[in-house]
Amino acid sequence: MAHQGWGPQGSNGPQGPNGPQGPYGPYGWGGWQPPPPRPGVIPLAPLGLGAVYSGAFSTMGRYARQLFGAMGAGLALLLAAAAGAFAVAYLSVEDDWKVLIHADEPTWAMARPIAISVVVAYLVLMLLTLLVNSFLSAVSPVVLEHAVLGRRTTFGAVWRRAWARTPSVLGITLLMYLLIAIPIALFFLVWVSLIALLVAAESPLMAPGLVFLLGLLILPLVMWLVVCFSFAPAAAVLESAGPVTALKRSFRLVRGAWWRTFGILLLTWAMVAVGGWVVQIPLLFAGPQPSYDAYGPSDEPPSDIGEFFTHVYGDALPGLWTYLILTVVVALVVQLLATAFTQMVSTLLYIDQRIRREGLGESLARAAGHQ
Repeated sequence: MAHQGWGPQGSNGPQGPNGPQGPYGPYGWGGWQPPPPRPGVIPLAPLGLGAVYSGAFSTMGRYARQLFGAMGAGLALLLAAAAGAFAVAYLSVEDDWKVLIHADEPTWAMARPIAISVVVAYLVLMLLTLLVNSFLSAVSPVVLEHAVLGRRTTFGAVWRRAWARTPSVLGITLLMYLLIAIPIALFFLVWVSLIALLVAAESPLMAPGLVFLLGLLILPLVMWLVVCFSFAPAAAVLESAGPVTALKRSFRLVRGAWWRTFGILLLTWAMVAVGGWVVQIPLLFAGPQPSYDAYGPSDEPPSDIGEFFTHVYGDALPGLWTYLILTVVVALVVQLLATAFTQMVSTLLYIDQRIRREGLGESLARAAGHQ
């Protein structure tokens, strides 16, 4: 079952007025219903908010090595590839950089190779980031696939399964960007048209207010799309679905439960944002201060980046590097925790909707040996 996925076929159980019925009907014998089986981190029944968060934290604790091992390895590959890309970019224009900073009158012809190199390295980094982020989004559903049934798994199994579903999650990401880009593009088109009309009508002061109103109109549409397709990564992994099929599945499962899904996801995003700021804000005030604000007129320009930082920070340079490394490490840890937690919550909401609508709980109970 772990490799076939939780496809919709064969998962439909008997339905009651509020979701799947228990083994004795909607109310059991004499109004009593036995507690649902719980082979893993959640009960195999409709989930409340507490069960969703409890399941997410329990999974992160019990499967920490597999979850954060796979996610950390993915981030390490991204950082190594990014460092390699920018190192190649810098080495390819090192001579151009020296010519540019020592030129009395810099020209675009001198700066053009540097600009092209930076743009290419940045594009490569963006593509690698999309790929690795898709992998990270696939890891949490893979781990929950085992955690819900209380089964053990290994780093290698999680790694292989997540990479196998990464192309599908990447396709979902690209399609989501495209769907969101359409209303944003329409917003800018209307915005530019209104600005042109207001300028022609000699009423430019009305432009900021109209832009704000347009933003209020476009934001709900973008948020509606994000929530409607929030279950797509889970469907792509747990049902082995393609990008389009996963988006359709997400839309159908969210339909009728949009406000509940939105509320829980909004609360989760707020928790992650506040937690991240609480951890990272102290670092903003702990960095070493520069020794000089700028170069004086009699100073020689730096020959490379290292000389520039040495001139600006002086004796504080070793502390600067320690601070930068610590900041990057803390940011990466916060990013890992935030990604894992939000994906856990989203996947558990997906499982909850399938339990409520498709009787998935009974199928999972049979797979876990409880029926």
